[in-house]
Amino acid sequence: MQWLWHRAIGFVMILVLWATGSPAEAQSSDQVAFLIRDSLKSTTRTLQGARKILRKRHPELAYHTFTITDDSIHNAQVLDSLRELDPRLILSVGTSATKFAGDHFDSTPIVFSAVKYPVLSGFVESMDRPGGNVTGASLNIPFDIQFKYFSEVCPNLSRVGVMYTENTAAIVYQAQLAAAAAGLTLVPHKILDIKDLPRALDSLAETCDGLWSVADPNLFDPRSTRYILLNTIRKGLPMMGFSRHVVESGALFALDFDYKAIGMQAGRAAERILDGEPAADIAVTMADVIWFHYNEKTAHHINVAVPEELVAIAKEVYR
Repeated sequence: MQWLWHRAIGFVMILVLWATGSPAEAQSSDQVAFLIRDSLKSTTRTLQGARKILRKRHPELAYHTFTITDDSIHNAQVLDSLRELDPRLILSVGTSATKFAGDHFDSTPIVFSAVKYPVLSGFVESMDRPGGNVTGASLNIPFDIQFKYFSEVCPNLSRVGVMYTENTAAIVYQAQLAAAAAGLTLVPHKILDIKDLPRALDSLAETCDGLWSVADPNLFDPRSTRYILLNTIRKGLPMMGFSRHVVESGALFALDFDYKAIGMQAGRAAERILDGEPAADIAVTMADVIWFHYNEKTAHHINVAVPEELVAIAKEVYR
């Protein structure tokens, strides 16, 4: 009778394993992977925000961080490790890490964070309906908020110029609609060749009250950025930069983001996926904690008095 008892127990154990999967398979569903490209302060704060949200709601999951580099052999090892881990989702920080994840995982949910212009980058179909297996938290600041601040800094603002290339044409079209809703006219000037810069700046300085900028890598390389900043100051044309770094270099002001808050937004999107929602249906978020930065020296040179209420809340003042 004892041997019958042992056989019965063995049969039950087989049924349990068949129903729940192997230990390795069960373990794979309890993993979340963070994918990064560097250890900059912005990356660290983004991860802090994401972890804060996820570990509070899902302390039972195991979290693993992987770093890609310029070394293809190292990246191949990272890819092998990720595939072996088989995480429930991948949370990436930055454009490079998101591209790496998207290039190699077409079914694993991917939640990006700290990405500028995710639609232009090809990560999602649209901000509202991402489609596919990717969604996340962008660094985009809503256009209406940008133009609201510009109007506060320059109360007589009416016509705003913008230079762009084919790379950012879609952004400029959307911005024109937002500017019109804010009572402003956005005057676009497409740059086909970097040699067009002097003529474009002359034209915009004559017809516009300010210059708005987009983060266009085909236009704002270090050399052309210096040229643009120097000549807007010379022409007394207030320029809204696309980052605090441009303000530090001479733009009048810019809006910036809190990277920890961006990470928390990504964490909330990841949380929804872990709760069963498809990434395709989760809208990409835009920055919801915004900082004001301005250049006091530039303001003095072009005779712009930054309103006291903005001076009081400025995150950084460059002198």
